[in-house]
Amino acid sequence: MSNPENIQNEKKYNKWIVALSVIIPLAVAALFGVNLRELGFDVKPLSFLPPIYATINGATAIVLIIAFLAIKKKNMKLHERLMKFAISLSVAFLLMYIAYHMTSDSTKFGGEGAVKYVYYFILLTHIVLSVAVIPFVLITYVRAITQNFERHKKIARITFPLWLYVAITGVVVYIMISPYYI
Repeated sequence: MSNPENIQNEKKYNKWIVALSVIIPLAVAALFGVNLRELGFDVKPLSFLPPIYATINGATAIVLIIAFLAIKKKNMKLHERLMKFAISLSVAFLLMYIAYHMTSDSTKFGGEGAVKYVYYFILLTHIVLSVAVIPFVLITYVRAITQNFERHKKIARITFPLWLYVAITGVVVYIMISPYYI
């Protein structure tokens, strides 16, 4: 059972969780629509970034799986380190993603037929869940650092598959669109 003091400590973070859960997607959406070259800035397109941030997504998926296995083996210290690393990887991905889209034109998917529908389904679910997973990750993390482990465990059962899906589908989206990069 969770300690009332731990729940009180957890509540101290709620404003940050709500703020970040709103600010991050809004900032990404706003910056996604800003192309520095179109605004007259002399910047080179960062066209080398997509395979790097796709690799980061793949690494995030692997780290999440290893962290899951670590906690199943009751190795809390390793689990904690891996989860902090997974969060760091996700932040690195996000920064690179924004930098790419602020300096480069969006790539259009060129596939036709059924593969086009598969691609857009994966892309849409990836985007929607990448926004939805933000508060889950933050709440899960806060429950761990405030030592509300029972509550942490409950939400982690939701967070883990969502985050893993987002990480894996990020790689799949990249693989599917990579032939159409200029």
